[in-house]
Amino acid sequence: MTKKRKFKEMIENNRWLKKVPNTLTICNSLCGFGAIINTLHVYTSQGAPEAVLALSAWIILAAMIFDALDGFTARIFNAASMHGMQMDSLADMVTFGLSPAVVVAIMAHKLSDKISYDYSIVWILCGVYIGCAALRLATYNVHAMQEKKCDGKFYGLPSPGAAAAVCSIVIFYSNRDGEVTQLVPFLPIYAAFLGIMMVSKIQYTHIGKWIQGSKRHKWRFVLIIAVLLCLIWQPIQVLLLRKAMEDTWVPQLFLAGIINLYVISGPIYTLLLKLKLVKDPTAVLSN
Repeated sequence: MTKKRKFKEMIENNRWLKKVPNTLTICNSLCGFGAIINTLHVYTSQGAPEAVLALSAWIILAAMIFDALDGFTARIFNAASMHGMQMDSLADMVTFGLSPAVVVAIMAHKLSDKISYDYSIVWILCGVYIGCAALRLATYNVHAMQEKKCDGKFYGLPSPGAAAAVCSIVIFYSNRDGEVTQLVPFLPIYAAFLGIMMVSKIQYTHIGKWIQGSKRHKWRFVLIIAVLLCLIWQPIQVLLLRKAMEDTWVPQLFLAGIINLYVISGPIYTLLLKLKLVKDPTAVLSN
């Protein structure tokens, strides 16, 4: 009996394995809920709000692990379904749509004396982010139900990428001796820009396909490892090496740089396409 056949029989004999993808999706949404609840603690925390905001951002980044694993396990256990796809988009709306906007809005409200424009504008800018995230995820669901590939192109900034861009900046500035206050006027505007990128026709590199090609490109593999190390470096520094959080800014700067470089790579790449300096790629729409 082949290993593939044995694996199929194991799945058939352990039907609970098919519930693993949806469980991971629920964990994704719980991370988003936890990030929102934690962000509200800035009003009750005795210390500076930076630590609270950074923790919320880390929770959102951690949710991306569940977001990646639910699709992976669905394919492995042959448990992909329309129900799972709908759940995934709803979870992404909470974690990568609502949660980052709440972090930005609460940060701006807590430090409203640092912004020169009216706070109601912050609501509008964060509303643009949330609305665009909802529109993108709804469009993704419709395309999936219609088995439509968007002409084989990968359009717009993925919602996890937009959330990661916000969170990486919050984390970096939160650990720079209170410099998060310098971020307050800029981040709501940047969040609205990220929202527009999510629903735009700007083409981005498909990260999943890009990672799959890392076996043939050693430099891609090295970059992936570097990003992963940046994600776990702060917990290692703080929990294991007992170092202060402000000593960890170098890997966070690298992480923020890589993520936000991906954000601006779309407009740059689209410009190069219009100038016919690069070839038109083929990819798929992602949430």
